[in-house]
Amino acid sequence: MTKQEKKEVEYEILNLLGLESRPKPVANSKTLDSSAPKFLLDIYKSILDSPSGRTTRSEFNLSGKDLHAIDESDAIMSFTSQNHHVPGVRHEHGKRLWFNVSEVPAEEIVVGAELRLYQTANFTLSPEKVFTVTVYQVLSSIDGHKELQVIDSTNTTTASEEGWLIFNTTGVISSWVAFPDSNYGLYLSVHAADRLLHEMRPEELGIVSESVEGEEEKQPFMVVFLKSSGGQRVRRTREAPKRRRKNENSEMSYNKNPFMDSPSHPWTSSRSCQIQTLFVSFRDLEWQNWIIAPDGYSAYYCSGECNFPLNAHMNATNHAIVQTLVHLMNPIHVPKPCCAPTKLTPISVLYFVDETNVILKKYKNMVVKSCGCH
Repeated sequence: MTKQEKKEVEYEILNLLGLESRPKPVANSKTLDSSAPKFLLDIYKSILDSPSGRTTRSEFNLSGKDLHAIDESDAIMSFTSQNHHVPGVRHEHGKRLWFNVSEVPAEEIVVGAELRLYQTANFTLSPEKVFTVTVYQVLSSIDGHKELQVIDSTNTTTASEEGWLIFNTTGVISSWVAFPDSNYGLYLSVHAADRLLHEMRPEELGIVSESVEGEEEKQPFMVVFLKSSGGQRVRRTREAPKRRRKNENSEMSYNKNPFMDSPSHPWTSSRSCQIQTLFVSFRDLEWQNWIIAPDGYSAYYCSGECNFPLNAHMNATNHAIVQTLVHLMNPIHVPKPCCAPTKLTPISVLYFVDETNVILKKYKNMVVKSCGCH
């Protein structure tokens, strides 16, 4: 391929993926070890690409609600907490979190959203003591001070067990997407269940509330499940380069008898309509610095003749059978049926939107599963 042809291929595939241009983050082992991309990679490996079917095995404690959201969504985005100063919150012991969700498409439907916080073991606290962790949305009040509104809360009964605490943030994400200027972040509050007025620092309970060197896999992150609103994506177009056409009219040559043109046993012939191997490599496109998984995928394609008679293995439609018969009688004006896909399945692609945010997106009709005459 020429340099121009390679650019055209890249342009068309990016257009297919719904991207204006190629993202340019630098993926490295440290970045991939952070909690947000690791969560989506875990979903990709254990659920979406599991050859034996659905599984809930995951270090991220996937629930039935999570599995339902995964099934319902067309895209899953994750966001790592960032340093973003929000002045005016009149609290001292809690922790403020901020996530840049500006990349969430406004036209998409938010199926669900979660904030995930990691709690490490802390053996200095009594394992029987109950603690309440509450997440608030930071609001802007009339006098300029930031007020708080409860989003979700959970109780943790022991400080000796490690794991992820999960909070429902569906409503606040929908609000931030609809009104981006309202994103003042979240406020995290921790207190003992029997001492509501005594606020603790999240770190005292073992909650990782910020990015810590060496603990990237435990840093707070938010995940958003999205479903397409149903509108058709407008395909970008531009003038295609002129290409040489070889044997343009070769298909219009009918010197042979159409009855003799087909092999005597088309169902055993390599020329008959059947599925063929085709692997699309993202590494060949040099996209490995922003596509996390997969390295490529088996797209397959359909190729071969749809000659008379059309047998059962060719998955021919009734129309194709009639067209074949008419072609035999009038081959110049009526072409033979075409070998084309009869069943297509989706693939999932995990890639960086930028240096911190990651998306896992499902693309429909990407893999040929069977072929037939149409």
